[in-house]
Amino acid sequence: MNDRRISKIARLVQKALGEIFQRQTQAMPGVIVSVTRVSPSPDLSFCKVYLSIFPSERAEEIITATQRNAAQVRYALGVELKSQLRVIPELVFIVDDTLDYLDNIDRLLAK
Repeated sequence: MNDRRISKIARLVQKALGEIFQRQTQAMPGVIVSVTRVSPSPDLSFCKVYLSIFPSERAEEIITATQRNAAQVRYALGVELKSQLRVIPELVFIVDDTLDYLDNIDRLLAK
């Protein structure tokens, strides 16, 4: 499939998932979940979704809960994108810990 189309769909899915997670995390004060990147497969049947979670101590707990509820998140994504996508991809959620990594490097350089 065309790389341009795949990148457009990745941005579309990223924006919709960001809105979904924003609505879902309103019930959890002090937790921020943002979608940093979406990597769809070439046939658009599968997407890796990278999540940045603050505070990072709760990242594993939130990723586990999100994986358990992946079908509900996929359904909400389908409702959001029903007019733009015919097939909603399967979602796999991965912790994006680049901010923690950068923070660690800054801390080491400051020493």
